Amino acid sequence: MDLGIAGRKAIVGGASAGLGKACALSLAKEGVELTIVARTRENIEAAAEEIRKASGAKVTPLAADMMSDEGRAAVLALCPEPDILINNAGGPPTGNFRDWDEAAWISAVKGNMLGPIFMIKDTVDGMIARKFGRIVNITSSAVKAPIGILGLSNSARAGLTGFVAGAAREVAKHNVTINNVLPGDFDTDRHQSNTKAMAKVQNRTYEEMKTIRMAAVAAGRFGQPSELGDFCAYLCSRQAGFITAQNLLLDGGKYPGTF
Repeated sequence: MDLGIAGRKAIVGGASAGLGKACALSLAKEGVELTIVARTRENIEAAAEEIRKASGAKVTPLAADMMSDEGRAAVLALCPEPDILINNAGGPPTGNFRDWDEAAWISAVKGNMLGPIFMIKDTVDGMIARKFGRIVNITSSAVKAPIGILGLSNSARAGLTGFVAGAAREVAKHNVTINNVLPGDFDTDRHQSNTKAMAKVQNRTYEEMKTIRMAAVAAGRFGQPSELGDFCAYLCSRQAGFITAQNLLLDGGKYPGTF
């Protein structure tokens, strides 16, 4: 299927590894011109070269924190008129809510709620003017089924979800969509670090905890980042213009509910 987005411009956050890089690669294969962002220069430049070789797309890397005011300004200086925005940032630390002080909560809210909101604010009016926009926020399945040690992430991402519910409906008539993708168990570095944290809390080995987590997934395996990347690319397509304000769970059937 031709997704109809060749020649479009996209900003992809957290694109040096994992789900962010997978989204960037899938968009690049559709002919999208990319500005990819991550905090470590060496990593984001390596990712850009990998994506160029795999797709032939134009890829501009930027080492910046897209969730900070300075980082957002730097991103928009490189790509002032994006057609596609992928908000993706690593989650805050795991732990017990009794141990988190005010600074920890503020950092989580800035990184996983306010940062994406400000990126949306800074780009959405241009999309409205051009009559095309696709915004995808990579959040977490924990928005729908909270995980105890991810209290900071549960809370901040839920706040972003509430914001999107209103904003997406305001801009939909202009062919601008905003959706949240809620990944479950995908085989990424972040997932491995969370598994190690869970193993420590439960006094288990990493391999034991990995087996337990995998057994909870109906598909019997962890997801591959490319699967989420391709789904993200579809949400950014011409054909997906009637999908908006949704929280789309990709978890291999782990969530047991009907709704």
